[in-house]
Amino acid sequence: MGRKEKGFEPLFMKMQDENLPQLVIDHFKHYYDQLVAGQTGNLPETEIEPLETLPEMEELDKDQRVAAGERAMQRTAIIKLNGGLGTGMGMQKAKSLLRVKGGLTFLDIIVRQARALHANPPVIFMNSFSTRTDTHSALAGYTHLAKQPVPLDFLQHKIPKVGALDLGPVHHAENPDLEWCPPGHGDIYPALLSSGMLDSLLKAGYVYAFVSNADNLGAVLDPAILGYFVETGMSFMMEAADRKEMDKKGGHLARLKSGGLVLREIAQTPEKDLEAFQNIRRHKYFNTNNVWVHLPALKKILGRKKGILGLPMIRNRKTLDPKDPDSPPIYQLETAMGAAISVFDKVGAIRVPRTRFIPVKSTNDLLAIRSDHYVLTDRYRLVSNPKRKIGRHVQIRLDPAYYKFIDRFEYRFPCGAPSLLECESLTIDGDVRFGDDVRLKGGVELRNENDGTYDLEPHRSLEGTLRI
Repeated sequence: MGRKEKGFEPLFMKMQDENLPQLVIDHFKHYYDQLVAGQTGNLPETEIEPLETLPEMEELDKDQRVAAGERAMQRTAIIKLNGGLGTGMGMQKAKSLLRVKGGLTFLDIIVRQARALHANPPVIFMNSFSTRTDTHSALAGYTHLAKQPVPLDFLQHKIPKVGALDLGPVHHAENPDLEWCPPGHGDIYPALLSSGMLDSLLKAGYVYAFVSNADNLGAVLDPAILGYFVETGMSFMMEAADRKEMDKKGGHLARLKSGGLVLREIAQTPEKDLEAFQNIRRHKYFNTNNVWVHLPALKKILGRKKGILGLPMIRNRKTLDPKDPDSPPIYQLETAMGAAISVFDKVGAIRVPRTRFIPVKSTNDLLAIRSDHYVLTDRYRLVSNPKRKIGRHVQIRLDPAYYKFIDRFEYRFPCGAPSLLECESLTIDGDVRFGDDVRLKGGVELRNENDGTYDLEPHRSLEGTLRI
């Protein structure tokens, strides 16, 4: 047994003890071997070129594409990535259980969006061990889901964290769960295979899948985009949008100098290239994580590659306990779902408007969506309020000391979100609790420079700076 195998043996035993499928073990070893060989997964600026243009969704022949999409919709499934717990907002349950609009959760809106489509495509969730039970319980009232021709969900895998110093397994006596991590959303491809979901979809006659994050309510199955995907004969397509300042740390699309499209994440970028990575004028398009997959092509390529697509490795250096910066350094070996754009045989990307990317990554985002800035249509589409005359999205920055975690956030907005219909920006520094029917206009800055909570009385209209 060679040196690599000896190094891998303890990790192999750890995964076997967890009864993980052999495909998961093989997949993990593929990236572990790269790590041991000294590979970093980095993609330097010298190996890529900026992408200048993309086909545009808004310039498609809508009538032709919609007709093609409507015909294909009965052979299309919706898959939502639903493994996150929302720990960044202090949640301990599935993030998709969070109430986001009109008392409805992400899960409620996702299911209702799908049911509003004429073909009523199946909705499938890639859950984690942490989100599966909660998700099933929350959706129990939607009895039509039990009649889908395919299961409601499948599980993403887990893999061991790797010690950064010795490249071996790590141990945490008080909380063994901290010894494991998800392998990134690129795990969807082996998880579809090992769970049997891919075969179930193909057996039921599904040819296409639209995949997106559960916390992005702008990601709705669009027949025009589906029609474009079908008629171009692609096996994989990414939706990309124009990068703005807020997106400069997100993965961007580029072209390899050796040929072909590639997705580069910030964790794959050498430190000397970070400035270029974050240059939104140089790298203009970011990955929305809305992707379209031709399922027979996925089955074929997974068969050819023995279940291992070989997506570019992302070596994420973290600490064993994310909340303890002094805990041992570890590597998480991850892959990105959108990185399949460099692996499939016939690939492409399409430029979509910002309306297809409305994620909730923080309570700043949540406040905007809960407010009258957005409305839900009768088809459960989340859209900017047509009464809003200010074109751009409201810029919100809430003091993280008082608003970052959901329980603290809820306490400070007991009557719901203030009106942001005429608000361009909102900045809150300090502890401010909102009364009912508060209306914010233009640029608003609230500063509580005193100890204790300031109760903002109801029925107020605010503009400019208020120092307390």
